[in-house]
Amino acid sequence: MKLLLKTITIASTIITAPAFAANWTLVSDASHLAYGTVKIDDIGEVNSFTNLSGHVGDDGWVDIQIDLSSVETNIDIRNERMIEHVFRKAAMATLSAQIDMNVVSQLDVGQSETFEVDAKLSLVGTDVDFTTEMFVLRLSETSVMVSTNDMVFISAEDAGVTAGVDKLMELAQLPGITRTVPVTARLMFSQDG
Repeated sequence: MKLLLKTITIASTIITAPAFAANWTLVSDASHLAYGTVKIDDIGEVNSFTNLSGHVGDDGWVDIQIDLSSVETNIDIRNERMIEHVFRKAAMATLSAQIDMNVVSQLDVGQSETFEVDAKLSLVGTDVDFTTEMFVLRLSETSVMVSTNDMVFISAEDAGVTAGVDKLMELAQLPGITRTVPVTARLMFSQDG
């Protein structure tokens, strides 16, 4: 009888456990990646990317593509200068990480979890490794929201874009632009199939 109860319990867990043993695709129009800058000492601005794509594999490998031509600084000429001088006309940047799918798979609908993630940003030929805390919320059986729990700070030097920032200062005749930017992300995923 004990063996039968154990078998039923294991089978019930498999049937009712959140289905994370599948690929998940980023929902671009519900996702948001933004960074902040400060110029002339005290003028803060928020910029973002409007075109993201990516997926999470059943092994927990996260791969996000950032379309650099979709940068939105709210000023057209500045968008063009960012693409030409900072991103050096590169098409894409990538954000990759490994998450623990065992932790995520235990989430029921409406439950959340915060955990530390090692990630890498690959931008214009330079890789920036960083560790951040991510907040994961199970929205439904087939949708999950992942967001930064705190801001991530990326330096221009680490990202290999110092010369591009110098050029922006020159073109805009600015006395200064911050060399470290805070980055935040809200990533929505839906289960494939």
